[in-house]
Amino acid sequence: MSLVEAPINKPLRVIDIAGGESVRRRLLAIGFHKGDVVELDSLAILKGPILVRSSVSDMRIALGRGIARKITVEVLDGRS
Repeated sequence: MSLVEAPINKPLRVIDIAGGESVRRRLLAIGFHKGDVVELDSLAILKGPILVRSSVSDMRIALGRGIARKITVEVLDGRS
């Protein structure tokens, strides 16, 4: 599922980052990598950005929905 479709306040593992090289570079520059564990902190109303929190560094990142749709995540069930 994409990051936009993910449940709020559940641990998520970043599986893939689709999109062009510029999208990948931007996400890498702000510390967003494949394999990271993140949580969807909140969704903005209507079409605004979403807030993602890194479980490792407790850093919060605001991402536009276009970029968030290009990030594939899986929900972690707590057993891994």
